[in-house]
Formats: sequence, structure tokens, C-alpha cells
Amino acid sequence: MFQTIHGESVPLSHLPFSPAVKVGKFVFVSGQASVDDIGQIVKDTFAGEMRRSFQNLIKVLAGAGLTLQNVCKVTSYVGRAEDLAEYNAIYKEYFQNPYPARTTLTGCLGNVLKFEIDVVAVIS
Repeated sequence: MFQTIHGESVPLSHLPFSPAVKVGKFVFVSGQASVDDIGQIVKDTFAGEMRRSFQNLIKVLAGAGLTLQNVCKVTSYVGRAEDLAEYNAIYKEYFQNPYPARTTLTGCLGNVLKFEIDVVAVIS
């Protein structure tokens, strides 16, 4: 079985999913996007949406007592392939070598979002 992770500052969602679940020594964080505290999408530049998504990710991880340093796997969704260079530059602001394992998908978010991220973190 798993334990649902909630933090006091984790953005709410109107969709049927948990922000994160803990299974053994792993925490699986659902996709985090550019949303405010009540789950409303906040439109911005690619960089603005990516940074807001990371801020939300950090809040969810904190709810599990973790940080970005606990992340072992990243899946990123980049709306436009043209944003990949900016994505890689901003990514290095949050993760340093040795980097987590990573998968990046492009052209998959429609017109609603420019960026989304989900991760797997390990409790050390």
C-alpha cells in the first residue's frame, strides 16, 4: 500500500490525483505545473512557467521531508521543442551533477501549459 503526501503549501488540484505518494523508500510526485495555490493555471513565459512548476515541486517534496537532492528520476514535458535550450539552462539551476536520470518529452501539452514535471525521489 502507499501513503499520500500532502503539504500545507502544496497547490490544490480539482483533478483526481494525489500530489505525491510514498511507497517504501520512494516518493512519486505527480506532474507539477504553473498553477497557483488553488490550482488555477498561471500563464507566463516558458521560463516563468518552468520556475513556478519547480517551486510547486519543491513544496510537494518538502511535504514528504525531502528536497531536490533526493530526486533520482525526472520526467519533463516541454510544450515546444524550440524551448529545449532554455529548458536545459534553467534545469541546471535546480539540479547539479550528478544529475538525476531524466526523460524529456516535447510537443505534448497542447495550448494550455508550456511545462510540466514529475519526479521520483528516494528517502535516504
